[in-house]
Amino acid sequence: EVVMYRSLRLIGISALAAGVTACGGGSDSSETGTVSFGVTDAPATEFSNVTVAFTEIRLKPEDGDWISFPLNGFEDQNLLELQGGVSAPLITDEEVPAGNYTELRLIVDTNNSFVKLESQGDSTYTLAVPSGERSGLKLKGDFIVAADTSTDFTVDFDVHKSIVNPQGDSLADYLLKPSMRLVNNLEVGSISGLADYAQINSTRGANDSGDLLADCAPNYEGSAYVFAGADAEPSDLNVNNDTGNPLLVLPVAPDDQSNLYTYTAGFLPAGEYTVSYSCQLDDNETDDPLQFDGTQNVTVVAGETTQAKTIPLTQ
Repeated sequence: EVVMYRSLRLIGISALAAGVTACGGGSDSSETGTVSFGVTDAPATEFSNVTVAFTEIRLKPEDGDWISFPLNGFEDQNLLELQGGVSAPLITDEEVPAGNYTELRLIVDTNNSFVKLESQGDSTYTLAVPSGERSGLKLKGDFIVAADTSTDFTVDFDVHKSIVNPQGDSLADYLLKPSMRLVNNLEVGSISGLADYAQINSTRGANDSGDLLADCAPNYEGSAYVFAGADAEPSDLNVNNDTGNPLLVLPVAPDDQSNLYTYTAGFLPAGEYTVSYSCQLDDNETDDPLQFDGTQNVTVVAGETTQAKTIPLTQ
């Protein structure tokens, strides 16, 4: 399966009201704040290990030179271990000039970056990262470091959208064209939900929109799709639009407390979202649209986990 990817997207970051007042939205070399950056990932069904060897993080103040921090000890992190609201620290409580920043970069050691496939055991495949060792992976957009305040950010790295099979002459088995977003940890919440895959697969009846569900893909329990905004039209990864949807694609996993399947979408900025489910494989080699079930609106509140309705929806 070739994994679809999108261009880099940066979700806007706003500071605490007090922080904005303190730094005035500008840059003052006499004022400093402290920042922490972590990284998290969304699940992917095809891979068992995706190691991207980050070696350095760079921050660009709006009115200053690049600031760099080495990432000692992060070279061996399997990003797939960082799911469902779990993150790993890149830097912690580092002092930087207060003010507005316009870009973040992650420098990568390509030689130590690799992937493993679920179907291939311990076989290792090379992973090319274009310009990864020179200019790095780029997140462009504004974020604010408040004066005399600690601000924590998380880089959400979506492997499902980022790893591409070149399907031809290439210097590596797979290619990394990352889909990433940056969030302020004080401004995010999460969505958790359940899917009754057994019922969906056995009935294959009409979904909540009245459409007949297609047969579920063999040996695949399906994925929850998270879309930015309420009443979003569910679509697969083939649909390229200005909204950046779907924002996340989350393969469901067995729930320890029931016979259902569970999913968790973490580090979502507070706001309105649409959640839906499909038990068909999202294959970007075909133009056949996926069929969705359980489409619903969900409101995310900062610092809280919102429980979505169990799929399929009860009438």
